[in-house]
Amino acid sequence: MSAAPILITGGAQRLGRHCAERLCDDGHPVIITYRRERPALEALRARGVVTLQADFGDQAGIRDFIVRLRETTSSLRAIVHNASDWLPDAEGDEAADNFEHLFRVHMLAPYLINLEARDLLETCGEPLRDIVHMTDYVATRGSRKHVAYAASKAGLENLTLSFAARYAPSIQVNTIAPAMIMLGENDDEAYAEKARAKSALGTIPGPGVIYESLRYLLDNRYVTGTTLPVDGGRHLR
Repeated sequence: MSAAPILITGGAQRLGRHCAERLCDDGHPVIITYRRERPALEALRARGVVTLQADFGDQAGIRDFIVRLRETTSSLRAIVHNASDWLPDAEGDEAADNFEHLFRVHMLAPYLINLEARDLLETCGEPLRDIVHMTDYVATRGSRKHVAYAASKAGLENLTLSFAARYAPSIQVNTIAPAMIMLGENDDEAYAEKARAKSALGTIPGPGVIYESLRYLLDNRYVTGTTLPVDGGRHLR
């Protein structure tokens, strides 16, 4: 019997892509979602990663993805909700549109996928089954410039508590909450220096620390309903 795959939403770039590649290195079959075609997808497909286009910006797109996921696999070892949008706050009608979009991507999609894919996890035939929500340091701190983003990530952390209670003991549900893991393509050294100064450990560690955190949750059979901060001691500043 072949191993059940691990689903990573938003797995075509940055943290999601790194985790997908590392899981492949460790011998796990992987399914990722992506929003638009990009060169990195061909490299992932060449490694055997199954790629499913998905638009979580509306309910129809979320439900369409769930149908195609069920057509693709009959079981899942884990679901990693990594799909995310980094939208700043706006004014007027755009503010409401942005908030609704972030709610659907960060909360509604995980909520519906967790509900609809529960049986895929429970029938995987393995003793460990996991749901991991990727949130953000600002979920508990708030953000002056990204109010809607922070609120929707906080909502996702709350979903962790509810689903952990609802799905115990057969499925473990946890959160990873990162802060400044890797730089963007256009970030200069001045920005990097400012970013490093925000954490007690004074470094921008790269995506490996997120995979180590994910691996810990996937391998541990006695952790559920928790948030694992990966922020370099930023709260100490």
